Amino acid sequence: MSELKKKTASGFAYKFAERVGAQGISFCIQLLLARLLMPSDYGVVALVTVFVVILDVFVIYGFGNALVANKHSDHLDFSTCFYFNFSLGLLLYAVAFFAAPLVASFYGNPLLAPLVRVMALRIPLASVNTIQHAYVQKHMWFRKFFQATLIGTVVSGAVAVGMAYAGFGVWALVEQYLGNALLDTVCLWFLVGWRPSREFSWARLKPIWDYGWKILVVGLIDNVYARLRSLVIGKKYSSADLAFYSRGYVFPSFGMRLIEPTVNTVLFPALSQCNDDRGQMRGITKRVLQVSTWVISPIMVGLASVGEPLVRVLLTDKWLPCVVFLQIGCIANLFRCQQFINNCVVKASGRSGLLLKLDILKKSIGLVLILVSMQYGVVWIAWSLVAFYFISMVVNVAPNRKILGYGYLEQFRDVGWNILPALLMGACIRTLGAETWSPWAVLAVRIPAGAALYLGLSLLMRNQSFFFLLKHVRSRLSGGRRKKGDAP
Repeated sequence: MSELKKKTASGFAYKFAERVGAQGISFCIQLLLARLLMPSDYGVVALVTVFVVILDVFVIYGFGNALVANKHSDHLDFSTCFYFNFSLGLLLYAVAFFAAPLVASFYGNPLLAPLVRVMALRIPLASVNTIQHAYVQKHMWFRKFFQATLIGTVVSGAVAVGMAYAGFGVWALVEQYLGNALLDTVCLWFLVGWRPSREFSWARLKPIWDYGWKILVVGLIDNVYARLRSLVIGKKYSSADLAFYSRGYVFPSFGMRLIEPTVNTVLFPALSQCNDDRGQMRGITKRVLQVSTWVISPIMVGLASVGEPLVRVLLTDKWLPCVVFLQIGCIANLFRCQQFINNCVVKASGRSGLLLKLDILKKSIGLVLILVSMQYGVVWIAWSLVAFYFISMVVNVAPNRKILGYGYLEQFRDVGWNILPALLMGACIRTLGAETWSPWAVLAVRIPAGAALYLGLSLLMRNQSFFFLLKHVRSRLSGGRRKKGDAP
């Protein structure tokens, strides 16, 4: 195995472990908070998060990606981007601070102004954290992510739960949002050991900007569009409707947050390092697509199949209206893996201009879908996301027929062999359990039955991704035993 393949495989292992740990802990904390807080608290924070995340885009996208994509980025490049990005972060925080009353006035809720001013502190933190992340990605030191993320998630989550118990309400959610970012940044500052030097170069900034501004615009369009549904629901409907919509999507998002950040963080630098070797890029992309869809398909189908009893057990009956959004979100995410993996290939090939054109096309279609669906209710707004992800998948595959020679027929065949056993599994487990059973009993039967059935079908169908992962796990375990045996 080549050095790049070893680093890529190790990176996936560490990044996936970080996602499992961080998302698992975060998910448990969110369950506790959802029991302690009211849906309206989540609705208010969701509104503010929309604006903060949009401003975040200006410091998160662009520069970090440009530093990773350039094989020859050095200390001066990183220092230059650090100072520029941090200055931009401070400027954007000032914009958020003075615009806070306008946000509160738009939604007719005075509480939003102080929330915006506090939550927007995340922006200058993100401006520093982005360069740290780029440095870690560049050197593929993914163990650093693992350590920093877990510390931030555990500590900020514990404080948030304590604040919720103490009656701080919506501010408990604010602390978790801001505290996690602060701790992640501080931990990486010490774990990575990189520090900016006292030097800045406009000449170095120009080529970084030439590549990065297109990625920034793509990120801006993507994030504005992703949160447009929340803006529409919060304005046209109620904060409770927004809370049920957002809370329902948390469950499928949990599964995607195991895969999408792992793939984007590891695949992008791996492809960037071999972007002059079409065969190697194609092989890595094909394997990542197969393995990712094999992992995510049973999670999405399984979640949709146990949605109602899961919400009853974990969130209580007051959150039952979110079940329909949970199930729709699971369907939408079945198309998402193929979309962002193909997107990553275009980005790594250095064609940021093409990426921007594709994104404008997709979001234009998506905007039409939102404008039409908003006339018929929140459920139809949710269904418009399914249509959008499907269209985005089709659009994103197109350029890779030329870049990699990996087109629709081959990709859909690779994906289909992983989705098929998941769909068969979902159809079977939905029949298990009676209406008179408790939700605990339904989950106790459906979840293990679904896992066993999916693994059995993968074995029976000789699924390549299943055997690849099995071989990798065995290799890691045997390697660990050898090291232990060699120790004095």
